[in-house]
Parts: sequence; structure tokens; C-alpha cells
Amino acid sequence: MTDAELAARIAAAAGRILIEIRESGLLEGKALGSAGDEVSNRFLLHALRAQRPDDGVLSEESRDTLLRREKSRVWIVDPVDGTREYGEERDDWAVHVGLAIDGEAKVGAVALPGLNGGVVLRSDRTAALPEPAATPRLVVSRTRPAKEALAVADAIGGELIAMGSAGAKAMAVVRGQAEIYLHSGGQYQWDNCAPVAVAAAHGLHCSRIDGSPLIYNEPDTELPDLLICRPEYAERVLEEVRRIG
Repeated sequence: MTDAELAARIAAAAGRILIEIRESGLLEGKALGSAGDEVSNRFLLHALRAQRPDDGVLSEESRDTLLRREKSRVWIVDPVDGTREYGEERDDWAVHVGLAIDGEAKVGAVALPGLNGGVVLRSDRTAALPEPAATPRLVVSRTRPAKEALAVADAIGGELIAMGSAGAKAMAVVRGQAEIYLHSGGQYQWDNCAPVAVAAAHGLHCSRIDGSPLIYNEPDTELPDLLICRPEYAERVLEEVRRIG
């Protein structure tokens, strides 16, 4: 089984487990979110240890140790990206399974289990990007849209689309539902490793908002900002961010 096949299979399986937990009707709100995080994390870690015992792992829901720094291959996972949306029974949440090799997001799968039938986007199965909208659309946080994203939208005449998890927003660009995802103000490696691997494989621009590369398996798990966008928008967006700064 290839790394990409493994990532997709376990992301999809975790998604199915999460849907079953939610549909049981036994939990709701924060209790549902906590249970989902715990169960999904346990499954993902067991699967990775069984299938790739020599690789490192970094998960949002497990205590980090710097032993992963000794590995060139590190799986970076978010068992439920968008715990709040999952607990609210929305569909804009995700499961992230990414593999960083020598600090680069090389392989990834992002499951969107809340969508009809469940959807998994992966780095080894790509399609041409859909045609862009005439008015550029920017996906932003439901609760705290980045000031840079608001300013860029104003500068380029863009339309804002509020959405939940980072994975859902990144995959909206891959799926042609938006042209730009610009985030600042706080993320971690597990929030964007798998989405970046998938987005880059589909030909999208992926970087920090200053244009520098996204580097994974760093000692500090924080990776606070990113830009995922159609390549034709990258230079303009980066220029506007520099102007704002």
C-alpha cells in the first residue's frame, strides 16, 4: 500500500467512525466533539503504528515529543479539524492525514465526511482545477476572519465566503468553490499539512503569507499563517499582504 493510499484509507475510515458517533444521538455539542477527537485520534495512531511503525507521528490530540525530529518521515494528523463544526452537526469539518518528508508536505488526504456520501481529496488523485469565478472568492473563518483576508478582498473586489475548518476551506479552493484561502492569526502544523499536500498536488500555490515556504516537523508545532490559492492570484495576493504589513 502506498503512503497516499494509506492516508486516504485511514482518513476515510476515521470519517465513517465519526459519522457513526454523531448519528448515535447519544452525545451533543462539546461532549460530542471531545468523544470524536478521542476516538478518531486513537484509531489513526493505531493504524499508523501498524502500517508505518518506523515513521514519526505528530497529532493534535496526543502529547508531542521531539523524538519525531529524529525522523525524516513524519505523519501529521488532525483527527477532527473543526471540532466545533462537528459538534454542531455541520458539514464543514474534516479529517487530516498528512505525511511530511524532510520538512515538506508531500503526501496527504483530507476527508470531508459530512458531505453527502463522504468525500476524500488526496494528493495522488488529482483533476484539473475548475474554471475560476469572474469575481474572486475568498474563504474565511466563520468567527474570526483574518484582517489580511478582509483587506485583500477589498483591494481585489473579492467575495467573502465564511466556512468552518481549515481543511474544508482549503478543499473549497481545490474543488472550485473558491479561488483564495488566506489565513493568519494562529494555526498549527496539523491544521494545514494534509491540506497543503493535497492543494499543491492539484497545482495550487501554497506558502506562508510572506511568500516563504511552509516547513513541517519543526520543534515548534505552531505554523500560524498560510496562503492557498489559484496560481494566477498568488503574486497579487502576496503583494497586497506586503502592502498591508
